[in-house]
Amino acid sequence: MNSNFNNKPQGKILDLSIMGDDRGSLIALEKFHNVPFDIKRVYYIFDTKKEVRRGYHAHINLKQLAICVHGSCKFLLDNGDTINHFTLNSPDKGLLIEGLIWREMYDFSSDCVLMVLADSYYDKDDYIQNYNQFKQSKFS
Repeated sequence: MNSNFNNKPQGKILDLSIMGDDRGSLIALEKFHNVPFDIKRVYYIFDTKKEVRRGYHAHINLKQLAICVHGSCKFLLDNGDTINHFTLNSPDKGLLIEGLIWREMYDFSSDCVLMVLADSYYDKDDYIQNYNQFKQSKFS
């Protein structure tokens, strides 16, 4: 298991160990073991059209681990200085997103199922949904 959870401002890919045998494969997600936070919420996105972009927001405090359990999608992560792009296309890779990071998801395959683990319950006040406001909050 990957125990190095040092965060880069733009996100970090975590390796998730696959366990299995001739019957198939399994990945266990455990708080503070291979998920570097207490899991409070899990949601998944599916049936997103290839030309659709999602996200367009930042979180003030939320920590997330995004895992493409089936298919593929891409992430744009912007920390206010640097924009990085990540491709998720394997269930044994997770994208850790911490801190005030603008995110957009795009280029969804038709069979994509994107699962996201979060360290907090839904809180509309934790969202910044305006890019200019995000930039101002990063540098004020």
